[in-house]
Amino acid sequence: MKTRIILCGACGKMGGNVLSLLAEDNEAVAVCGVDLYPKEIGVPVYKRFADIKEEADVIVDFSSAENLAERLEYAKTHKLGIVLASTGFTSDDLALIDEYAKSVAIFKTANLSLGVNLMEALIKTAASVLSDNFDVEIIERHHNLKKDAPSGTALMLADAVNAAFEEKKNIVNGREGIVGARTKNEIGMHAVRGGTIVGEHEVMFAGEDEIITISHSARSKRAFAVGAIRAAKFLKGKAAGRYEMKDLLAEENK
Repeated sequence: MKTRIILCGACGKMGGNVLSLLAEDNEAVAVCGVDLYPKEIGVPVYKRFADIKEEADVIVDFSSAENLAERLEYAKTHKLGIVLASTGFTSDDLALIDEYAKSVAIFKTANLSLGVNLMEALIKTAASVLSDNFDVEIIERHHNLKKDAPSGTALMLADAVNAAFEEKKNIVNGREGIVGARTKNEIGMHAVRGGTIVGEHEVMFAGEDEIITISHSARSKRAFAVGAIRAAKFLKGKAAGRYEMKDLLAEENK
């Protein structure tokens, strides 16, 4: 039986990418959508989760961090898994996600791209090998409509660097004025916003007389839609708990 998906943020750009891919998918289908601004997209669209009539297996959420509790409560009440594909969550939001994960299967990752998750693994290795001999700077670039900075993916990559160190390095967001010489216990973080850049992330390891750069560039939003659908299929029938891309990849590569 196909994985039945409720698509939150259905009428946005990411919703359109997911629906386009699902139209040719033999294993998953969108049964309805939820969006504050409903329009005709080929499936029923509701303004509120409370109005949904269709049965489903998983919620795929490409909306925003707002009204998170409504989505999590609906998932809990109807025993659905939920893929949280948005970013910009506050510390209170993250605490709420952890609380609901006790009774809901929740898939959350800062980036649904396979390439970015491979990049994360490479960065962990590089940071471990290069250690404090190399300074680390992260540059992320996104379109001019993105609201949060730094991006969730950039923060995920900073965590990957810090995984190599017993004492975590501090994130320094940009630099201005006379800030003094760079210290070894920092990760420089720089956010660029402009035009229609989908998403670019670069981690630079700068050492004595040499620089190593690991980067990823998303050329369209379809890469994230592909990952969201894979996550939905993976999450169907899963027990309550927190899941991420490494769990999906481990299961796919058994």
